[in-house]
Amino acid sequence: MTPDSFNFLAGLVKARSGIVLTADKGYMLETRLGPMLRRESMQGLDALAQRLRAPRAEALAAEVVEALTTNESSFFRDGKPFEHLKKLLPKLAAARPPGQPIRVWSAACSSGQEAYSIAMTAAELGPALGGRKLDILGTDISREMLDRAQEGVFTQFEVQRGLPVTMLVKHFKQEGQRWRVAPELRAQVRWQFFNLMEDPRTLGRFDIIFCRNVLIYFDAPTKSRVLGSLAGMLAPDGVVYLGGAETVLGLTERLVPAPGERGVYEPARATAKAG
Repeated sequence: MTPDSFNFLAGLVKARSGIVLTADKGYMLETRLGPMLRRESMQGLDALAQRLRAPRAEALAAEVVEALTTNESSFFRDGKPFEHLKKLLPKLAAARPPGQPIRVWSAACSSGQEAYSIAMTAAELGPALGGRKLDILGTDISREMLDRAQEGVFTQFEVQRGLPVTMLVKHFKQEGQRWRVAPELRAQVRWQFFNLMEDPRTLGRFDIIFCRNVLIYFDAPTKSRVLGSLAGMLAPDGVVYLGGAETVLGLTERLVPAPGERGVYEPARATAKAG
């Protein structure tokens, strides 16, 4: 692959997804795009770059981006955010007008484990929410992952990663070697194709935003833009959850770390009012 072809492919992927491909990612390109090259009878990545430059290459470009997206997820991943969520939800429920749901966004939701973990957390709280409903939205740029999330069927390996046995038995039904999410849990979550590079205001305002282990694939300007967008969609007493290796420091002044918490961020204006 020539440097020109790599730069073209990297530019296309960044423009469409925000993902930054560094020069050492040539092997990853060959590995993940190999099946597509063989199917399309292309000799290599140079031929792919040439095909993508042609008109009417939209479908192929979308497939390239999907193939290069990392779809890693597990139930109750990293634990800590869900412990915080368990304390936060009753407070938000008490602060909202009667009948108003708590809106939660699981951005870059992959195959849905995070969104279902949020729903299970709310279900386990029961009376502590005073009958308050959650409106959970899961979004991703991979239509394949969204289809999987909506189906709500997981392998034995997937349910063993982070999901307590008590919750598995309570919220899933076994179907052979697979487990299907209970209908009442699935009914709490909506799924939608959405690219974080687009204007998110069409999604509305949220009380809670999970955007974890996504920013690590972006460069600093893209991180700043995404974080600014998230801050603008957040309720004054809401929170944003980021991954353990992610931060807002040096990227935006609109979000600040929640006192004593890691990976939890609040609107800066809420802190100012509290002081």
